[in-house]
Amino acid sequence: MVRTYGPRLLAVARRFLPNDADAADALQDAFLAAFRAIGRFEGHAALGTWLHRITVNAALMRLRTRRRRPETSIEALLPSFRADGHRDVRREAWRETPEELATRKETNDIVRAAISRLPEDYRIVLLLRDIEGLDTDETAAVLGIQAGAVKTRLHRARMALREVLETEFTP
Repeated sequence: MVRTYGPRLLAVARRFLPNDADAADALQDAFLAAFRAIGRFEGHAALGTWLHRITVNAALMRLRTRRRRPETSIEALLPSFRADGHRDVRREAWRETPEELATRKETNDIVRAAISRLPEDYRIVLLLRDIEGLDTDETAAVLGIQAGAVKTRLHRARMALREVLETEFTP
């Protein structure tokens, strides 16, 4: 199980935990939790899916218990708007299409760094929805919040991420 699923699940943990040691610890916690609960695994989902969920939960628990840095406001990362509703600063189109950018390792590193700048509550929602592919209700259940809060945080996280990335991808 560790050899088969370990690398993929470590990548999942790394999305939530920027520190490799924390990601490895979360993966170890996940495998330990899976070992303890294997008798309750009913096979309704694939084993990999079940382990994925356990890993996400282990990473989230590690985040909850280890608040290493003070929470920052997302307001400073959001775009600013004039009274008429238009952006204060007009942005140029990105030099390359998003598909071209996504294929470059350097771009992935830039995006990961930008995501890590988001406040934790927003970053986790963005990761669960856009990276892990959970729907709104699943994300709300995992985080123990209302679906409306998930939608709001996701929208604000996407706006802030776009604003952070603007400086990297515009001429």
